[in-house]
Amino acid sequence: MIPNLVDRLREYVQDERTRAHRVFHALVSLERRFLLRNEIADAFAAVVAADGDLADTPLAEAIACAQEGAVNHAWLYLALRREVARWRYVRIHLETMTLEPVGTADYLQFKERLAIGSEGGEWTLEFDIEPFSREMPRLKESDSIGHGMRFLNRHLSSRMFATLHGGALSVLEFLRMHRCRDQQLLLSAGVADLESLREALRRADVLLGRQAPDTPWERLAPELRALGFEPGWGGDARRVRETMGLLRGLLEAPSPDGLESFLARIPMIFSVAILSPHGWFGQSNVLGRPDTGGQVVYILDQVRALEQDMRRRLDEQGLSDMVPQVVVITRLIPQAEGTTCDQRLEPIAGCRHARILRVPFRNAAGEVLPNWISRFEVWPYLEQFAVSAEHELLAELDGRPDLLIGNYSDGNLVATLMAQRLGVTQCNIAHALEKTKYLYADLYWRDLEPQYRFSCQFTADLIAMNAADFIIASTYQEIAGTEDVLGQYESYMAFTMPGLYRVVQGTDIFDPKFNIVSPGADPEVYFPAGDDGRRLRHLQPAIETMVLGDAVGADARGVLQEPDKPLLFTMARLDRIKNITGLVEWYGACPELRREANLLVVGGHVDPERSGDHEEMGQIQAMHELMDRHGLDGQVRWLGVHLDKALAGELYRWVADRRGAFVQPALFEAFGLTVIEAMSSGLPTFATCFGGPLEIIEHGVSGFHIDPNHGDHAAAAMAAFLRRCREEPGHWDAVATGAVARVEQRYTWRLYAERMLTLARVYGFWKYVSNLERTGTRRYLEMFYGLQFRPLAAGREV
Repeated sequence: MIPNLVDRLREYVQDERTRAHRVFHALVSLERRFLLRNEIADAFAAVVAADGDLADTPLAEAIACAQEGAVNHAWLYLALRREVARWRYVRIHLETMTLEPVGTADYLQFKERLAIGSEGGEWTLEFDIEPFSREMPRLKESDSIGHGMRFLNRHLSSRMFATLHGGALSVLEFLRMHRCRDQQLLLSAGVADLESLREALRRADVLLGRQAPDTPWERLAPELRALGFEPGWGGDARRVRETMGLLRGLLEAPSPDGLESFLARIPMIFSVAILSPHGWFGQSNVLGRPDTGGQVVYILDQVRALEQDMRRRLDEQGLSDMVPQVVVITRLIPQAEGTTCDQRLEPIAGCRHARILRVPFRNAAGEVLPNWISRFEVWPYLEQFAVSAEHELLAELDGRPDLLIGNYSDGNLVATLMAQRLGVTQCNIAHALEKTKYLYADLYWRDLEPQYRFSCQFTADLIAMNAADFIIASTYQEIAGTEDVLGQYESYMAFTMPGLYRVVQGTDIFDPKFNIVSPGADPEVYFPAGDDGRRLRHLQPAIETMVLGDAVGADARGVLQEPDKPLLFTMARLDRIKNITGLVEWYGACPELRREANLLVVGGHVDPERSGDHEEMGQIQAMHELMDRHGLDGQVRWLGVHLDKALAGELYRWVADRRGAFVQPALFEAFGLTVIEAMSSGLPTFATCFGGPLEIIEHGVSGFHIDPNHGDHAAAAMAAFLRRCREEPGHWDAVATGAVARVEQRYTWRLYAERMLTLARVYGFWKYVSNLERTGTRRYLEMFYGLQFRPLAAGREV
């Protein structure tokens, strides 16, 4: 445990002052106020090289788990993370060599002084959610993180059914309140108490046992209604009897699994609203535009899967006459630039009733904003957007939705505002929390504020993640990271924005609201190259012209001189985190890789004048500089085009036909939909080891991990793979087969939808029958929103 390590470290520093001083001196000699994990490790390794006796010591243990450090002329502070989300902080006085533990607030205050000196003053606002969480159930083990529903069900079931009568009464009250619009479901008012319910269930079981299993509800309804049962139990006698049997078992001998099985059967979710305000949200001609990429693809595929699962469940529940409603709420952009983003309503292809509802941003004067704005600039408009969106949604659905799903920081904040007013279950999906993308974005927020407005974004994140009923993450790493790397949500546990506020306890990743639900790729679009009967061969001439042609200009650069070589293929937005320029740098600097394959880049614009995003412009210019410096115009084909899904799917397969590979070189990737798409298509994939791909890919079996911080090693690994495939064709086939199998086993939208809607039912149930409303937390967050976020969003300093 960390406390034991701190005690042993203190003793070691006192007993081995010279050796310890050598290490601390090496850290101070780096002449940096803030030290990263790798910098601490490298400095220690250099000392160990000269003094091998340091290798197996408490100091070596501490250095191994030191996530970061801070140093001035007198003190060295270290943040120790020996286990996921379990932190300890120590400080060493560099003259006396005394070591002592310090609290979170003291550590953050030291960082503030290093960052801005005394400018922040003596008093700083502290955000601390911990006092409001003491009465809530909490996970204990790190390997349970992300399985919140299972834990919550067990814990609250045992509490609720501590007295069988009290728990059963809660279930009865929950069932009696079920209705959809004007139709009563499950139980009528005639079932007034538990004894009446038990008696009705016994008589219904006798009645159903005499019926053919496929007898439809319509023929059963008169007698069952006479017993107090309304529609929703099932579409036929078999289903009705099974569902009622689950309830009888729950009343007789309650169990968490029994409760989950029963809740999965009953009608609770008829309408879902999905919030995604920023970017160009549409179904065509939007991908690749600024702020528009994987999140749009994710949501559209999510909508289709949710509607399909909702319809399936309604059919099974005997409610096939009810229409499931899924509405995506996004921003209406009058200057739509050839997209559909200026249309208020747009049906979603592949669905029967799902649609996009667009609501404009308005300024303080009530005027509609006509043009696209960056996701970093949306904050002043979200509160009014939430109010307008709520009115539009209630009119569109003719009532409240049963579930609100927020996406990204802005959508999660809007979902929070709407869920509080409407009193419905709220789910958050981060996609990517910006805080871990930009080094020291919290400490130096003032320097980044003109471009990124992180003061607003990090504040919105704190509010939304603590307000949500449940949070969906695509991977474990997104929540809790790895042994060596901080998780995205974990990074919000403690941080400081000097001169604004410090976060002593921002979130708790042991909270049972966190659940892992991984998305998939559209199986109608992304399927293996070997599935000849479904191939879109008629698109291949266009693909060959696009990739192997000699057209250059505003949309393309580079003409492949040896077109028969395998292709390394990458496709992403041109922003710094996606690291496409890094991949081009690796390729250009590796002669062996250049001999083995050509490189195909699909991303951004080739002409910087066509971009309206400052970060993308910088990446475009960097791409041109790299191609010039390495002389890549005969080996790299760069396409600044936006591909529709059908063309993109066939392009993956076309690259697979040529025995190529897909590369996802991001500095960090929260999940990696393009990784799933490529693997679904049977294309061997190399992807970053930071983020979701580390869990998606089994290294060497279904693809390969690469470290974007060591591009030379990544390039060598790709070259070695291609060389082996050239010499042993069966190796390429084995990895391609492994990729397809991995996706089919774990990453499908069918599994996603089933899991998501089960979570919505279970959290909705516990919200109704227990104290999951977290009233104290909500009031605290409302105050923080009013006193902190609103002035920041309006552009005023607090």
